Amino acid sequence: MLTGVGVNTENEKAVARRQVPAVTRAFAILRLLSRSPEPIGVSQIARGLELVPSTCLHILRVLQDEGLVDFDRHSKHYSVGIGILPLARAALQRNTFSSVVQPELSALSNRFGVTSIATQLTEPQQMVVVALAQSSIPFSLQVDLGSRFPALISATGRLLAAFNGLPESTLRDAFSQLKWDHPPTFEEWTLQVAEVRALGYAVDPGTYISGLTIVAVPMFGESGGMTRSLVTLGITERLQSGEIPRLAQAMMTIRDTLRTSQIDTGS
Repeated sequence: MLTGVGVNTENEKAVARRQVPAVTRAFAILRLLSRSPEPIGVSQIARGLELVPSTCLHILRVLQDEGLVDFDRHSKHYSVGIGILPLARAALQRNTFSSVVQPELSALSNRFGVTSIATQLTEPQQMVVVALAQSSIPFSLQVDLGSRFPALISATGRLLAAFNGLPESTLRDAFSQLKWDHPPTFEEWTLQVAEVRALGYAVDPGTYISGLTIVAVPMFGESGGMTRSLVTLGITERLQSGEIPRLAQAMMTIRDTLRTSQIDTGS
């Protein structure tokens, strides 16, 4: 139950956010540009974010001046600028969790022949890759540090739904916007979420990406909800079903070791 103080605190936070709409819009523009496979024009950006075109253009020019956005004078299109790289690099370098989990991911990848990543939950409801390791086998999957994906997609999404107490209405709305190669129904997905809650880990057997088996283990914050996860991605033909429980157990051992060592694995 929320106390009066809790309600006031949340209201104060909401008011504070409303007092700087330009900042919120600037981040929305950067997120939109980062998701776009190619540069886009101001009209498309404004339309996609429901912004007044003149306001959108003003923010874009400020971001361009700061080096966070690039502008092509010929096409009149915008894209994310390389000026954002030092910020991202500094954030990753200061992330103690990333540096500590890295050797564990490398050992896991070599042992099981999978791509291993660590993700962190961020707003607005996305998972960000903060550490990764490729296997030593000739074929590997391309995953980039800093990649973002919807928090409820694939195996990590089942973890989030299982352990973070989100209302069914919120889950249903977010689920309807997800894109899968072989999309499950919401009812099928909720049954899978219940199984995840019992097992303590999640498996996506090619529903998100055909031919790719994804295994994910949750890492919990002080509030008890999942804030990070350990994830492995393997070619389904190489990763036999009997090996998945051993892989998941190895991942949970890494999680528990980091927690026992009092490494900051929370938010």
